[in-house]
Amino acid sequence: MYSYIEGIVKEIESNYITLENNGIGFLIYTANPYSFNLDEKYKIYLYQNVREDELNLYGFKTKEERNLFLKLIEVKGLGCKMALPMLAMGETKGIIDAIERENILYLKKFPKIGDKVARQIILDLKGKLVGKQEVIKTNDELVEALKALGYKPADINKILPNIKETEIEKQIKEALRLLLK
Repeated sequence: MYSYIEGIVKEIESNYITLENNGIGFLIYTANPYSFNLDEKYKIYLYQNVREDELNLYGFKTKEERNLFLKLIEVKGLGCKMALPMLAMGETKGIIDAIERENILYLKKFPKIGDKVARQIILDLKGKLVGKQEVIKTNDELVEALKALGYKPADINKILPNIKETEIEKQIKEALRLLLK
């Protein structure tokens, strides 16, 4: 399996780019080929899909994008050809947020994603996309901020499971709203 490839973009088509590396042109399917510029050097993170009748390379500008793609293709009923357009139409953070918040309507806006597949995505991936260390760190920051505002640890611990936001500023607002109820 390949991790990444560096090279110069020589062709841009509607669903792939051709990246030249040491005189070899690699056809790489990407979420948004037009985000690349001709004759510019890029480092592309790769996923190699090997099937009985095909061998394809999928490329991503960031590791985060590739990691989300890898998680998405693990979902039952969702393959590479359905996951790639999701990344083309939505931002990585937006997709993760929709999964964590169980926002079926957001997920259904993507091509070929119906109610059943959207529910399967949420079922398979909710809680698995946000790094545990990131959540713990954010919770620690939130707890410290609420303590500084004079709230008791017992009251804070009661509302922590109900916090859905991922950004600390929004978490504080949501926590204050819950604490004032």
